[in-house]
Amino acid sequence: MNILITGGTGFVGSHLCSYLTGRGHTVTAVGTRERPDRQYNGRYHYVKADTTVPGPWQEAAAGADLIINLAGRSIFHRWSQQYKQKIYDSRILTTRNLVQAVPGGSAATLISTSAVGFYGDSAERELTELSPNGEDFLSEMSRDWEKEALAAEAKGARVVITRFGIVLGPDGGALPMMLPAFRSYLGGPLGSGRQWFPWIHIDDLVAAFDLLISRDDLDGPFNLCSPIPVRNSDLVRALGQVLDKPVKMKVPKFMLKAVAGELASVLLASQKGLPVRLLEAGLRFKYPKIQDALEDLVPKYSGKG
Repeated sequence: MNILITGGTGFVGSHLCSYLTGRGHTVTAVGTRERPDRQYNGRYHYVKADTTVPGPWQEAAAGADLIINLAGRSIFHRWSQQYKQKIYDSRILTTRNLVQAVPGGSAATLISTSAVGFYGDSAERELTELSPNGEDFLSEMSRDWEKEALAAEAKGARVVITRFGIVLGPDGGALPMMLPAFRSYLGGPLGSGRQWFPWIHIDDLVAAFDLLISRDDLDGPFNLCSPIPVRNSDLVRALGQVLDKPVKMKVPKFMLKAVAGELASVLLASQKGLPVRLLEAGLRFKYPKIQDALEDLVPKYSGKG
């Protein structure tokens, strides 16, 4: 297949590029870096572009059999109104430009990222793909993001929405942000620690993409998270056990808000996401338990993620 990946130089994008080129597909990655950090085989091509702006990069989208849309500014940054607009525009405008590039009568597949944040702070409620949209900034942004992607259906494309939980890997995602603090005995639960934490091992995320790519009968939203969600305090305890570091500190809500500002509300939100549709489609998770995932990932962490 001829595959286009926006955000292809990021953490998830790099893993997908490696996997898909290894399976014999031709991959064009689009990103904002001067060049990709990793080397791939001859089936890999790179295009530097600002995907929020229409341009020649859209030609690759027009000719793709599969488009994977991962582009978006990181939410893990102190939010100002200006930065929130960048978070929003990087997702909405990129997706709009991708859909505009898809020709009418297309037989392509568009797999477009969203987030479990779609559901908002949901306390103890279990979240399936049928659960309602929340009302905070990330919820409303995710709603608009998905709406832009679903517009490709009118052009004949199969559209899959992947609502990510927190992705754990040794070279990116949440884990490299957490490990230095824990190794310095400074890690601990956020707030009460009782908020549900939707997560997924990077290998299971790649396996989910493989399933969604190969099954042309699958479309619509899918929660990409472990079938065994954990509370924030359980995650912290498991990480402390894997590192053999005692967990003695808590990060009080007031301190988190002082440091992170509005982002603190995201870190304290409770989202008990469940991958109901992936399980129904037959995906078998290699790492459904947080302890097993951390025991696999922590030894692989180089300190450079």
